[in-house]
Amino acid sequence: MSTPKVLRASVVQACTDAYSLPKTLEKLERLTFEARDAGAKLAVFPEALYVRSPKLPIYISIGGYPKMSTFGTVVGDRTLEGRDEFVRYHSAAIEVPGPAVSRIAEISQESGVFLVVGVIERDGGTLYCTAIFVDPKDGFVGKHRKLVPTASERLIWGQGDGSTIPVLERSFQSNNNGEVKAKLSATICWENYMPLLRNHYYSLGTQIYCAPTVDARPVWQNTMTHIALEGRCFVLSACQFAQEKDYPEGHAVADANARNDDNIMIAGGSVIVNPLGKVLAGPLLGKEGILTADLDLDDCIRGKFDLDVTGHYARPDGEATFLMHEGSSALIIFDYATLVFGFQVKAQ
Repeated sequence: MSTPKVLRASVVQACTDAYSLPKTLEKLERLTFEARDAGAKLAVFPEALYVRSPKLPIYISIGGYPKMSTFGTVVGDRTLEGRDEFVRYHSAAIEVPGPAVSRIAEISQESGVFLVVGVIERDGGTLYCTAIFVDPKDGFVGKHRKLVPTASERLIWGQGDGSTIPVLERSFQSNNNGEVKAKLSATICWENYMPLLRNHYYSLGTQIYCAPTVDARPVWQNTMTHIALEGRCFVLSACQFAQEKDYPEGHAVADANARNDDNIMIAGGSVIVNPLGKVLAGPLLGKEGILTADLDLDDCIRGKFDLDVTGHYARPDGEATFLMHEGSSALIIFDYATLVFGFQVKAQ
């Protein structure tokens, strides 16, 4: 019988009690080593980790999720105060790669843990909601920019493209002290509701489907279970847990007349699901914490025995999408990245 291909992995549900980039990275380091001490060789952090500043009503790197902020915007008008807020938010974002990413790479190397971390990336005048991949040996090895920011997020974040939707194949130490290779990807928050994007990752063979998010709705659990079943992959969803005290004084809240440090802004819900839809850990609600589980990668093949949506359970001859317009030829969509973005994407 073949040697089990088992990888121990964690999802980190975190907010911050720090007030500076160094303290944020210190917390990331502490949580990474806690995951390491639990035996994890892979740790996934939430979408858009943030910290707050005591002097500015905005976040300091490694970015931030400015929940309830409006940036002074209504349809047809933007205020000067909102523009100033965006200046501060832009200044707080990080370059990828850059000094903050280098420090995260050091943490990965020192701990021996592969990291998937949500950050706010600055590229010129545009910000992106990004997930970075950091390897203990090779450092920064890739990134994914959120393709479509959700609703008002589009005021502050640009759209990613097909150049950053990779599936990475990396080597990890297995539970039996051998080495196991695994393919992993990242899909941020409501991108997970984009069927063609999911199919793109399935077609490249993702086994560990990382889903950094701030979506704490109960129905999110259904989404994660569905994706695990559909893709026959492990789903690792890391969500933030945040309270009003974790935001700067005066930050927008759901009810300005009932401010309370303990009021929950983002409720968590981090979870690990296996390829047959079984919840291995979580959901974690109401507090920060770390969930850890053993991922038997052969479970992906066990699942594909009866459902492989890009293999024997696919019918490209009957399911190609035709966009028909009177007087024009049909357009057949075969590949998401190639057609929509003009990129040929392969597992790396």
